[in-house]
Amino acid sequence: MSSASIEHTIDGVRAHVARARAEGRTVALVPTMGALHAGHVSLVQRASELADTVIVSIFVNPLQFGQGEDFDRYPRTLDADVAALAKHPVSLVFAPDAAEMYPGGASQTRITAGPVASLFEGAVRPGHFDGMLTVVAKLLNIVQPDVAVFGQKDAQQLFLVRRMVAELNLPVRIDAAPIVREPGGLALSSRNRYLSAEEKRAALVLSTALAAAADAGAQGADAARAAAHEVARAEPGAVLDYAELVDPATFKPVAGDFAGEALAIIAARVGATRLIDNRATRIR
Repeated sequence: MSSASIEHTIDGVRAHVARARAEGRTVALVPTMGALHAGHVSLVQRASELADTVIVSIFVNPLQFGQGEDFDRYPRTLDADVAALAKHPVSLVFAPDAAEMYPGGASQTRITAGPVASLFEGAVRPGHFDGMLTVVAKLLNIVQPDVAVFGQKDAQQLFLVRRMVAELNLPVRIDAAPIVREPGGLALSSRNRYLSAEEKRAALVLSTALAAAADAGAQGADAARAAAHEVARAEPGAVLDYAELVDPATFKPVAGDFAGEALAIIAARVGATRLIDNRATRIR
């Protein structure tokens, strides 16, 4: 059982890290918005393999929610989250409120995510990635970990975090943990709890469309894209937003003559819930 404590203040978490450093311990950070599931637990387990001290942050960041998004509805389950983390090697749960993270109100100083942030998730959620990078930068500065662990499911987020760290010369390693899936293939997400049984069945189309793209990869990028679209549009319970192949190095769509490792990405709305998924795909 973990002996994780809960800290709500920046000064408190910095003091905790200072004690760990004084003992010669390395530090890993797992940033989350709570509503923890097995996917988050896999991040914690990965972090415990990479560092001596694991800190999990739980903060629903208002800067990355746009008007009309589910900020007020987003699940906040701190007690259950802390109880779940007690079973794992977590040293500290950092659970600040908005006033602690943004004492002067919404931060006027923000990280700009650049042109890639206007694609895919950014096209649907303008400003989302600026808000996400701003809070990630704050968390990295507060904790100053040796390594921070993110999930591969949020592929565009992961790309932008890695680029920010590289371009701003932040002294932290970013590690990506693989996607955790339910038995049928649905990628775990805190938003899955919004789905009815029938909607969960329809949501399986995201992973099956990605599988179709991977299967068609030997025929080229255009064939892989077309295969994903065909499968996704055949499911009446899901409204496709995008299904695309991107270059992992740029997160921009690949050309029709592309050959190599691509990332197949997909987003769809199932009922009132928007879901995303991705899969590494070999083209030709």
